[in-house]
Amino acid sequence: MKALADIAAELAGYDPQAMRAESVNAFLAELVEPITGKQEVTIFQALGRVLAADIVSPISVPPHDNSAMDGYAFDGAQLLPDTALRLKVIGTALAGKAWQGTVLPGECVKIMTGAVMPSGLNTVVPQEFVSTAADFITLAPNIVQTGENRRALGEDLMQGQPALLKGELLTPAALGLVASLGIKNVAVFRQLKVAYFSTGNEILSLGESAREGSVYDSNRYTVFGLLTRLGCEVIDMGVVRDEPTALRTAFEQAALQADAIITSGGVSVGEADYTKTMMKELGDVAFWRIAMRPGRPMAVGKISKAKSASDARPASAASYQSDSKKDPEAILFGLPGNPVAVMVTFLAFVRPALLRMMGCQASAPPMLKAHSLEAIRKKPGRTEYQRGIVSRTADGRLIVKTTGSQGSGVLSSMVQANGLIVLAHAQGNVAAGDLVDVMMFDGVV
Repeated sequence: MKALADIAAELAGYDPQAMRAESVNAFLAELVEPITGKQEVTIFQALGRVLAADIVSPISVPPHDNSAMDGYAFDGAQLLPDTALRLKVIGTALAGKAWQGTVLPGECVKIMTGAVMPSGLNTVVPQEFVSTAADFITLAPNIVQTGENRRALGEDLMQGQPALLKGELLTPAALGLVASLGIKNVAVFRQLKVAYFSTGNEILSLGESAREGSVYDSNRYTVFGLLTRLGCEVIDMGVVRDEPTALRTAFEQAALQADAIITSGGVSVGEADYTKTMMKELGDVAFWRIAMRPGRPMAVGKISKAKSASDARPASAASYQSDSKKDPEAILFGLPGNPVAVMVTFLAFVRPALLRMMGCQASAPPMLKAHSLEAIRKKPGRTEYQRGIVSRTADGRLIVKTTGSQGSGVLSSMVQANGLIVLAHAQGNVAAGDLVDVMMFDGVV
């Protein structure tokens, strides 16, 4: 794994005092490496996991030509422009059992959705599009075209073709695709282990009595939710007081157990605490001022799973298996302490990096474009993430408004919002009616 200084040297315009948001993601893409540990799971256990090997289709899907409609199957060569067609019904084809027999010109077979197409037939007319009399049906002129309403053999997948590729995230649709191939078990990368703790003497755990100047810890629970949604194995290490011995023990135990460590608080420039000092002592860590709002202070680096910490190894660490024979390193993400800033920096930077560590090849989700319902003040020179509420007008246009106060401690605004309005680094003020980019929350937060 490259040293931070080497990665920084390769990045044009790298400046830890004024990092652009896009530079952070470029840096992290070089810093983190995909895990290599694999396991086999059933498809019931595979949701949200990342494929560790291509899945090649052992069969064709569908395995035969079949009807996409309840209707009548016939040879479409008999259709003539602007001419009605009268056909005799000589049988019925049901799903799950191929119809046996020969269909001559002027004849058809009543067919159910999913039933195998009888030999020589290539077109289905839906039953509601015909008129019937005794054993005959009549098609009005130009009501259907040759080949319509027929699913062809291998239309979805041909035998021997890749169905899903290594690095794909297994969604509900992907699970259905795997099942359609008759495959019960899949090879996936092991779950990413992420340890998390909050820092600070003012932070209260739930159940503790309130005291002057203290606040209850919310960050652990939002990060827990974000990591769980991502499919990580979350190691909650609670609240760690700003005291050297406690911080050292927490970092060392986290590094021994996890692939990645996330902390909140203690990374602000000039902050008088021990968190930054301990990060520097135990690893190769950079401290940044990111040109963004909310967020700005962030620490990124690596902490070695040092053998010197073996005496402090917790019992749960015995189950940790590294992907390499050498003592690996845990990636560290030191996030700011304000609740909204924690969530925004996680979504903008940590989530893409963790996905890469999981072995996922997924690209960044596309931004939606929506018309702003209000003017938004914005200075060029930083990326801003404003909490927004997206809705649709009667004529189908997407519109967005802010949640009001954009303070980095206003956590209720993240509950009200369904997305983040992303105002680019060079962008200036937004006028009412202007199109803006929106990063939607659904499925992420």
